[in-house]
This record gives sequence, structure tokens and C-alpha cells, in this order.
Amino acid sequence: MLRLLLIIPMIGSLLLISINENKKSLLKNIALITSLINLLISIILWIEFDSNTIEYQFINEFDKLSFYHFNIGVDGISLTFILITTFITPIALLSNHTSITNNLKYFLISILILETLQIGLFVVLDLILFYIFFESILPIFFLLIILYGSGQNKVRSANLLFLYTFAGSLPMLLAILLIYSYLGSTDFTIISLSEISLEYQKILFFCFFIALAVKTPLWPFYMWLPRAHSDANLAGSVILAGTVLKFATYGTLRVLINFLPDATNYFCPFVQTIAIITLIYASLATIVQEDTKKLIAYSSICHMAVVTLGLFSNAIIGFEGAILLAIAHGLVSPALFIIVGGIIYDRTHTRLIPYLRGLVTYMPLSSVLFFIFILANSGVPLSLNFLGEQLSLIGIWQRNPFIASLGATSIVFSAIYSIFIFNRISFGTYSPYLPILKDINRREFFLLLSLIIPTFILGIFPNIILDTIHTSITQLLYNNFFNPISFKNMENHQIFLVFNATMINLKKKMNYEKNNCKDIVVFGTNLGFTTNFDFYSKQIREIIELSHFQFYLPLENYTQN
Repeated sequence: MLRLLLIIPMIGSLLLISINENKKSLLKNIALITSLINLLISIILWIEFDSNTIEYQFINEFDKLSFYHFNIGVDGISLTFILITTFITPIALLSNHTSITNNLKYFLISILILETLQIGLFVVLDLILFYIFFESILPIFFLLIILYGSGQNKVRSANLLFLYTFAGSLPMLLAILLIYSYLGSTDFTIISLSEISLEYQKILFFCFFIALAVKTPLWPFYMWLPRAHSDANLAGSVILAGTVLKFATYGTLRVLINFLPDATNYFCPFVQTIAIITLIYASLATIVQEDTKKLIAYSSICHMAVVTLGLFSNAIIGFEGAILLAIAHGLVSPALFIIVGGIIYDRTHTRLIPYLRGLVTYMPLSSVLFFIFILANSGVPLSLNFLGEQLSLIGIWQRNPFIASLGATSIVFSAIYSIFIFNRISFGTYSPYLPILKDINRREFFLLLSLIIPTFILGIFPNIILDTIHTSITQLLYNNFFNPISFKNMENHQIFLVFNATMINLKKKMNYEKNNCKDIVVFGTNLGFTTNFDFYSKQIREIIELSHFQFYLPLENYTQN
């Protein structure tokens, strides 16, 4: 099944190569059908996925090469990002359905290849392959901006995109090579079972963090994103906002928290500070923007800063909130780019806010849809953005209330710049610089409708996502596999065996002695207990008190023969 997700876009690309450039309608239909087939396969994969196990599923191994072992698989986290990738790709194709006329074949091929590379990042189970797919999108995006971009400075924007992200990822490559020299392998499973000292984890953390901070992006590595968005074609902006910015979210969960738990816990205050600086600075920068696409790009930086706070909250509720907000951003931000960079720009040929005014006069339906997405971008209740922001902030509140209070300013700032752009563009006296404009057409309406529906359905029924990711997220934070352990205050013949970590809803205080339980919370996945309990304080990380749920380890007592 996973092989099909990787192969089908490539098959579609090969079909496009064999078709004449003049048959534009046929080229578009083949590309769209290919992307829809991949979306259908990903939905089937999600239906067949067992969310009650922490193991990787649908594993495929390719070991025909003597020098490398290609291994792919998915868990709840990666499956969620695969779904958003396969969902956004056909929307990206439809967003530029009529505006791209020159070199259409190679544009469609580029979008399909991008889909394969993005899915590859989310399914590989090896750090070397992770780095390859992490960087492989850069040449294609570089060409998309230069060949199909609309801005006057598109060459400079393409260079910034390539140089920022490529240079930022070089430390990650050095870290991967260091892990290989230290462990002799870059396989995810082997790394998770290996012990890495805190000193080495700190070095590796900074190498990976620089690459992920550039891709998020966080201050001071954010300058490439607004320029790339403003000068890219619409499909490029949709994919960049919808899926590419989620590379850092996935990398943080898959690499930093999974393989470097001690360093992640150690540097949490530092990352939280960077995220707050990014949030406040980007919010203030968003308010003063006069280019509509740059304004939406800066708002993306603000939302990803809140995602970062959730990822470094050291709490399940924060992790899950970060994923929800990342998915919400992947739905709402592309819709806003379609409105300002597609619907409005195609009719007015300008993105400058001072020249856009009173559009509700001739575009009432577009203004209504624009307002709905503005509300979602502001995080109003019933939207997925609301749940993502609230859970992320609640998670960080449990760790640092002061940081959470500063992070909550994102709610105010997002309302300010969202209502600001909508009010200036939609209301007021109709701009004398604009002719009479046509309202939204059928293709654009259904394009936006396909983004509105999941935004609010998932906001009302978030368990559609949470049920898929909860077990995988829990495994990141709580280690369920321990060696037999003994307590110093117990007699030698009494040994306690750990069977399974269970989450229960504590409606009343439990008598742990009576229930033969001990409240233990462990951070990380590669920690193990030994019979020497002198290491207890070193192995156990801080206990996190959740508001409604608590974790405990059932222990069985038996007599050794």
C-alpha cells in the first residue's frame, strides 16, 4: 500500500511525459486523476490502520541493494501528515487550473513529483533517507518559483529559499553522520533502542534544531518564507503552506523528541523563548504588511510558533494540540492564499491592500467565504484552529504558565491582523482603481468548500485525528517497555514485573498501596530500568500532572523460586 503512494505519482508523471504539450485539458485531467487516486489510497490506508498499537504498520523493505536497506512504514503521526499531503496536492493542481499556460506539462510533473517526495519523508524509517527526502523538494521548488512565479524578485526569492533551507540542513547531515559513526546504523528502531549520553544529545539536538528551525520557520531564520510565498505561483504557495512547513513539525516529533529526549527536555526553555520571540515579532510584522500574500505568509509564521510551543510542552495534550494546529494551518492557510493570490489577484492583478477596497460590492460570495476562513484563522470556536491553539497553550501552561501567557497573545494578534485585512479589502467605498469584478466561479467555490468542510468537521469532531495519533504520541512521551525492576525497600524475594502502561480517568483519588500501583511518568522512548535503583533519579524525568488523566503502571507481585 505504501509503495503505491510513492509509485502512483511517478506513473502519472511518466504518462504526462508521453503526451503532447498542446493537449492541455488531457494533461490536467491525468494529473488530477493521479492525485485523487493517491488520496483514495491514503484514505484506505487510514481505514485499515490499527490505532491501538505503537508499532510501525504497512512496513515494506527493499534490500536488493548491497549497500543500503530501504525501509518504510507508518504510525499514527506519519499517517496524519500523509493524509494532509494527498489532500492538498489535488487542491494545488486545481488552484492553478487556468493560470498556468506555458510549460504546463512540466509544471504538472513537478507537482506530482513533489507529492512523492513529501510522502517519502513521512514513511521512511531511516535518518539518511529522512535527510534525502527532507532536502529533495528544494530543486523543484526553486524551479517552480523561477519558471512559474509571478513576482518581480522571484529569482532572489528562489535563491533565498534554496540557500536558507539547504545551509540550515547541513548541520543535520553532520549529526546523522555522527550518529552513524557512533551507532553503526541510522535505522529508527536501532537508534530508539540505543543509549546516547546527554552531552552527545546536546550536540545532536542543536544540529537537528537548526535545520528544523529554518523549515518551521523560527526567528531569526524566517526571512525566506514571506519572499518565497509572495513570488511563488499559487500552487507553490498552497503546497508550501499546506505540507512543507509541516516537515519541521514531523521532524521534531520523529527525531528530537523520539531520539534525543534528554536534550529536548533540557533545551525546552530555550526553544520556548525562541518561539515567543518569533510569535510576537511575526505578529507585529503581519499587521503592517501591505502585500496580501506576504501578510498571510507572516501569519503562517505566527501559527507555526504556537505549534512549536505545543511540541516543546512536554505534555501529551500539547503534542496533540500542535498536530491539530499544524493540520488546521494546512487547511486554512492554503485557502487564504487561494483567495488573495488566486481569486482576487486573477481579477485585479494586484496584491497591494491600498488598491483593494469594497470588494463585497461585486464579490459578495467570495467575501463570505473569505470571512469564514478569516474567522478560522483567528481561532474561533468550532474550527480546528481553535482546538489546536487551545490544546497547545494548555500543554505549555502545565510546564510554564508565564510562557503560556505570552503565547496566548497569539489569539489577540491573529484577530487583529485577520480582521484588519478582511475589513480593508472587503468593506469601504469601492476602489476607483478597479473595474467591475466577477464573483467566484464554480471551480473556485468547490475548491474553497473542500477546505471549509474538513476545517469545521475536524473542529467539531477532533477525535477523527486524535484517535489516530494518540497511541503514537503517548509512546513518545511515556515509555511502555521496561526491564524487570526491584525496589530497594522490598525484600529480595519480591520482584515487581511491569505489564503495561495504562491511562485511566481518575475521578477520585486512588489508594496506590491497595491497588498495588506506583505513579510513574517517564519522558522518552529509549530509557530502561535496571535492578540497580540508584539510577532511579537519573532515569525518571519529571512527573507531569494532567488535568483529567493520569498514567500508572500496574505491577504484579510474585515470589521467586
